[in-house]
Amino acid sequence: MKALIALFAIAALAAAGIAQARDLGPDEALKLRDAGTIQSFETLNAAALALQPGGKIEETELEEEYGRYIYQVEVRDAQGVRWDIELDASNGQILKNQQDD
Repeated sequence: MKALIALFAIAALAAAGIAQARDLGPDEALKLRDAGTIQSFETLNAAALALQPGGKIEETELEEEYGRYIYQVEVRDAQGVRWDIELDASNGQILKNQQDD
């Protein structure tokens, strides 16, 4: 019985964590940009590419996590290595720059 209760508690915590991040669609992202809440996508893309000179952006995504807008960028560098980069979309601060597994 204790194991079952622990399993439900873990599932509830996991569900709560998942609910904290949500993908934003293009319309909502553009409204945030136009309102000045987040930086332009050109600025954010340039910041990501500056971390991997000669790289190319393969995918981008904007999420809201715990009230913060996170711009996720997948970059393939000049050597063909994939990088996961996350920026704070409101100020361009680099939050993550790591090689994709």
